[in-house]
Amino acid sequence: MKFIRFKPKNSQTILQGIVTDMGFKPIAGDMFTGDWEVTGNFYTADSIKILEPLTPRHVIGIGANYVAEPNDLPAKVPDLPVFFYKPVSSVIGGGKPIVIPEGTSEVKFESELAVVMGKRASDLSEEEVTDYIFGYTVANDVTAPKFFHDDGHWTVGKSFDTFTPLGPCIETDFNPDGARVEAYLNGEKKQDSPTANMIVPMRKMVAYLSSVMTLEAGDVILTGSPLGAEMITDDDYIICSVKGIGDLQNPVVQKVSARSR
Repeated sequence: MKFIRFKPKNSQTILQGIVTDMGFKPIAGDMFTGDWEVTGNFYTADSIKILEPLTPRHVIGIGANYVAEPNDLPAKVPDLPVFFYKPVSSVIGGGKPIVIPEGTSEVKFESELAVVMGKRASDLSEEEVTDYIFGYTVANDVTAPKFFHDDGHWTVGKSFDTFTPLGPCIETDFNPDGARVEAYLNGEKKQDSPTANMIVPMRKMVAYLSSVMTLEAGDVILTGSPLGAEMITDDDYIICSVKGIGDLQNPVVQKVSARSR
C-alpha cells in the first residue's frame, strides 16, 4: 500500500491518504499501528499537491555505501559504518525546489532508497529488522561538499534547508532486495544500481543502528547512494527514482541574498 500526504488545491489543509487505482483517498488515524480509516472522497492527481510523505522523527544517513559491481564488494563489512544525522528541517517533498545556499554555486544530488521505521526497535538482529520496518520511500541526500571539513565533519554540508527531499509516497508492499536506485539529471540517466551493491546491507545497517540507539516509528534511514552522483546547479532538474515506489522530482534554484535583490 502507498501512503502519501497532500494538500487539496486552494487549501492549506494537510491530509494523509492512500493511493488507489481510482485516485487518492484521505485517511485519519495512525498509519504505523494500522489504526486508521478512510474519511472522505477520492481526489484526482490534478486536484492535489503531493507533499513529503511524512515528517520524520529523525533522519539518519550512511556514507559511501555502494560499489560499482558486486565483485567490488569487500570481503568484510566495516565494523563501524559512517553514519550521520540530517535535520528534519531539511526535509521537503517532490516538486519543491532544492535551494543552493549562498556561498556556493552547486551542490550534489544523491538518489537513495530510504527505510521508514514502523515501531520502536532496540538491539534487533538482522532477521528481526523487516518486522520493524513500516515501508520505504525515495530520498535525495543533497550535499554541499564545500562545507565539509578536512577532519570528516559533514554536518553543515548535509543540513541546509531543502537538502532532504523525500517521496512521493511510503510503499509498504516492497522488496528492497530486488530494487534499483536511479537518478536522472535534466533527463539524462546518471545513477542506476541494484541495492545488492550496498557495502553495508540494509538489514545490517538497521540492526547496527538499533544497537546504538532506540529507533522509533517515523525514523527515516537513508541507505546510501550509488556511484554516478554529480553536482547540480541553478535551473537543473533532478529525478530520483526507485521502481515500485515512484519518482521524486525537484527543480534546483540558487539562493539569492536579500542584499543582491
